[in-house]
Amino acid sequence: MCKLSSITLHPLRLIRPFRFLLLLLVVLPVSRACAQETVFDVPSADILDKGKVYGELDGTLRPVDFLATFTPRVVVGIGHGIEVGVNFDGLSSPALGQLEISPTIKWRLWRAETSGWSFFVGDDLFFPVYLRTYNTGNYAYATLAKEWKHGTRITAGAYDFTRNVVAKANRVGGQFTFEQAVNKRFTLAAEWYTGNNAVGYVNPGAIVKLTPKLTFYAAYQIGNAGVTTGNHQFLWEFGYNFN
Repeated sequence: MCKLSSITLHPLRLIRPFRFLLLLLVVLPVSRACAQETVFDVPSADILDKGKVYGELDGTLRPVDFLATFTPRVVVGIGHGIEVGVNFDGLSSPALGQLEISPTIKWRLWRAETSGWSFFVGDDLFFPVYLRTYNTGNYAYATLAKEWKHGTRITAGAYDFTRNVVAKANRVGGQFTFEQAVNKRFTLAAEWYTGNNAVGYVNPGAIVKLTPKLTFYAAYQIGNAGVTTGNHQFLWEFGYNFN
């Protein structure tokens, strides 16, 4: 899930786009969708059960110049440890940036119930549909996860982005997550994509279960490079379980 495009918005102008994106999440043709659940940006070890549908609206706000991004996504569990979905990147106002449709898939190949270990792989495709700078792109990864009974879970994996998706050249690196449940409603979390590219951030934050169906995610993204020149921003997400 790469949030690569950005927009500049005055706070009072956020209401109408926000309502539009919530509506978009409801009416998306999920039967054709191929995205995944994440901690914040990095794919998590969670896999939706068959028939479950999850929608999310992600956003960032950079305090230096109030540059904002919005990314809606829908995820569907199809069984056999597989979830599929779609992300929409680059929604912008007043001028559109590069828009991308990104179908994705995540597949848990192995899980040991007693030890808490699991292994999953995933793939995201990128299809620019407006202001195209490339034809297609790909993000593939493989990740090992470990969960403990006291509420700690970590993942460690490797990624490969094809050229022009997060940098001009192909990029290979590591992706890591940490989650610590404090109680049933509150979880401390952090994640990291290595490398100097469009997803190269350390993201510490928290996850709050507002209701049985609605979850709020908040983090602060700190760039692997360029922090002193403004490469840091707020990240927020609202996730909703439809069933």
